[in-house]
Amino acid sequence: MIDKELCIGCGDCLPVCPVGAIRLEAEYAEIDEEMCVECGVCYRAKRCTVEAFKQAPDLPWPRIVRRVFSDPNAAHSTTTGGWGRGTAEMKSNDVTGRYKRGTIGIAVEVGRPGVGETIRNIEKIAAPFARLGVEFEPLNPLTSLMEDTKKAIFKEDVKNERVLSAIIEFLIEPSRLEEVMGALEESSASTTGTVFSVSMINRLDPDGSIPNMEALKKLGYRASPNAKINLGLGRPKADA
Repeated sequence: MIDKELCIGCGDCLPVCPVGAIRLEAEYAEIDEEMCVECGVCYRAKRCTVEAFKQAPDLPWPRIVRRVFSDPNAAHSTTTGGWGRGTAEMKSNDVTGRYKRGTIGIAVEVGRPGVGETIRNIEKIAAPFARLGVEFEPLNPLTSLMEDTKKAIFKEDVKNERVLSAIIEFLIEPSRLEEVMGALEESSASTTGTVFSVSMINRLDPDGSIPNMEALKKLGYRASPNAKINLGLGRPKADA
C-alpha cells in the first residue's frame, strides 16, 4: 500500500510495477487493488525516495493467494511449501521421481512474463485438459485451489484473485500428445488479455536424445532449443 501522507506524487514508481497497477491520481500515486497481484516489487525496489510504500505482513484469505503465487519471498506454506509458482516441476525430478520414462509432463505457465491472470480465467484455460481426463499434479499449489480436480473447477472464493503467474501441470501418455495439443489450441482461444508458455517434460533416452520431439514436429509445433536440464545430482535418488 502507499502512505498518502508521505507520497509526493513524483511518479517514479509507475514503471516499477510489472502489471501496471500503480497510477497517479491528483497529487499522489494509487494502487489499483483489482490489478495488483501483491508481488511486492514496488516495496522491494526501494525506488520511492520518501519510503511511502508499505507491505502488510499478513493478508487475509483469499487475498493471500495473490501474494504466494506472485511474490518469490512468500512460501505456499499451507500446500507444497514451495516458493514462486510453488511446484518443483522437473527441477528436482532426480529426487521426487515425478516424471518417469514413458510419460510426458505438460506444464502450462499462465501470465508470465509480467502480464498476470485471474484464477477465473486460468480455470477456462485448464478446462479443455480436464475434459480429456488428465490428472492434475497434486503437489502443485494451483491444483489445491480446485474444488473439483476432475473438471478443473476452482473454489468460488478464489476465482477473482489475480496472480502474476501460475502453472497448470499434469502427466500424459505419449499416445495422447496430439489430443492434448488440440486442447491447448482450445485453451489458447480463451486467453484474451494474457499469455502462456508450454513446457513438454521428458526423461532423456539413454543416448541423451529427447523423446517425443519428432512427434511434436509432425503436429506442426516447434520446440525452443532452450531447456531446463536435470543433471541427476540430487540425493536420495528416486526410482524413476
